[in-house]
Amino acid sequence: MADITKYAPINGGNLISDLKSQFSIIRTRKTVGFAYAFVFVFIAFTIFLAFTPSSTSSSPWFTNIFILPSTTNATSPSSSLDQSHFSSIYGYFFPNSSSPDSQNSSLPQNAGSPSPQNHSPPHKVEVLNPTNATNSPEKSDVNRTSSGESEVSKQNQTQIQDKVEVLKPNQTTIPATKSPEPANTTVNSSPESASGSKNISANGEKGIAEKGVTKNLTSSLVKKQSNGTNVEKKGTDDLINSLMNCDFFDGNWVKDESYPLYKPGSCSLIDEQFNCFRNGRPDNGYHKLKWKPKGCTLPRLDGSHMLELLRGKRLVFVGDSLNRNMWESLICILRNSVKDKKKVYEEFGRHHFREEASYSFVFEDYKCKVEFFVSPFLVQEWEVVGKNGTKKETLRLDLVSRGASKYKNADIIVFNTGHWWTHEKTSLGKDYYQEGSHVYSDLDVHEAFRKALTTWGRWVDSNVNPKKSLVFFRGYSASHFSGGQWNSGGQCDHETEPIRNESYLAPYPSKMTVLEKVLKGMKKNEVTYLNVTRMTDYRKDGHPSVYRKQHMSDEEKIKPLQFQDCSHWCLPGVPDAWNEMLYAELLVKLRQQKQEKRS
Repeated sequence: MADITKYAPINGGNLISDLKSQFSIIRTRKTVGFAYAFVFVFIAFTIFLAFTPSSTSSSPWFTNIFILPSTTNATSPSSSLDQSHFSSIYGYFFPNSSSPDSQNSSLPQNAGSPSPQNHSPPHKVEVLNPTNATNSPEKSDVNRTSSGESEVSKQNQTQIQDKVEVLKPNQTTIPATKSPEPANTTVNSSPESASGSKNISANGEKGIAEKGVTKNLTSSLVKKQSNGTNVEKKGTDDLINSLMNCDFFDGNWVKDESYPLYKPGSCSLIDEQFNCFRNGRPDNGYHKLKWKPKGCTLPRLDGSHMLELLRGKRLVFVGDSLNRNMWESLICILRNSVKDKKKVYEEFGRHHFREEASYSFVFEDYKCKVEFFVSPFLVQEWEVVGKNGTKKETLRLDLVSRGASKYKNADIIVFNTGHWWTHEKTSLGKDYYQEGSHVYSDLDVHEAFRKALTTWGRWVDSNVNPKKSLVFFRGYSASHFSGGQWNSGGQCDHETEPIRNESYLAPYPSKMTVLEKVLKGMKKNEVTYLNVTRMTDYRKDGHPSVYRKQHMSDEEKIKPLQFQDCSHWCLPGVPDAWNEMLYAELLVKLRQQKQEKRS
């Protein structure tokens, strides 16, 4: 008994023996084996779940324990790999403490939706090849956890992001702003994908960036634009071809509500003599008509385009007040197309265009000038001293007009003459025409006209360079005096419609037949003849008539109908159509010049 007491346990016996004595259920071996197996399976399952986190939101426990929070700094895409799973567990259970790794990181510890596989930040755009993701250098960089390797990963990722940034102007992918997608899926997961736009994978975008497809897309756009330009060019070519084979001067006036080319009363540069709207003319049909040749359609005069044609050039009108009529029309058309009207001005600050011998309008933005030189006969007006010592006016048929040297080098010159040859002195031809020192006591006006034009033609051939300058001659413009001439009570104030019946047109002026023969006889220069005689003969409605001035003299007020202008034209009006013809001719001539230079 004493021996038993001597070897008895101090605390009352063996623990297992006591348990066995208390719980009989575990006395069998089968039961003990089952218990050990259960504990082993439980531990194994727990470890499996811990190190194989689910990508779904149904099991966030282990995911949040063993993986860093998803909100990371985009500038350090691999910094999440610098911390171990165990430091993550530590941070989870002790959120107010920081592990040694976390102390070296500035990333916030906010929990969020994880990025599966490579744990990329939510707004980082991964550029991976979906078919070779396991072999891609980007993924191998992401899977490295050492600090040195993570720096390499940062550099690589930054380069990848730079590549993606290049695509912004043309890209169709939109970076996700909430939860990121796996690297091998389409980058665009935003609601905008529902709009029907095609989603492009990250790899697809990388292929575009690296293989130059972006450049090809841009080239494609340029090609589309150039195709549009080619279509436009073809249309222009077709238009010019149609104009080349068309008689501009055989046609009719048609009503066109889109006219005039500038609003009546809008151009302050129009002389009072031509400004019928300002002078109170009540009807407006006279500026709603367009000239339509039978064989083609004249293009509407595009002021901006014509200024481009005239860029750096001089366009000069030389002739009488009918050419001034045309010059003012063109100035108004071109000025109307310029945004900054202050950059269109008369070179010498002149505002009235009937007193001086020449005028020059500058279009500053285009570095071009549109000028007018007064020369009603194209040859010089002269004076001789008679036997009694008195001076007598003559016309020198052998001398070109003064000032010709000032415009001989102009790029485009438009000449005219005609109306002054119908006046009393020229018509009678008594002691008026002169060649050298000889004054003809009697010379037929048609012969005098031929001599004067021959002098002009020889000057053009000798002084105007046909390779540099284009020369035009605008023909005779019809007058419509009824009941007398311009100085004998002729009238046209009651005319508001053009002539419709060709039988009422006047015979073709014989002086224009003389002009045509002279033009054909010129040897060096090819002069383009703007034969406006017939087209103007229809327009008995287009003259200023009594609407030629606002302030009449006392004599004019008493007999206003005796002082009418049935020679010049209202502006807007008939001269606008002359300028449309000039514009069409320039399109053809300038194209021919280019073709000659190429050949």
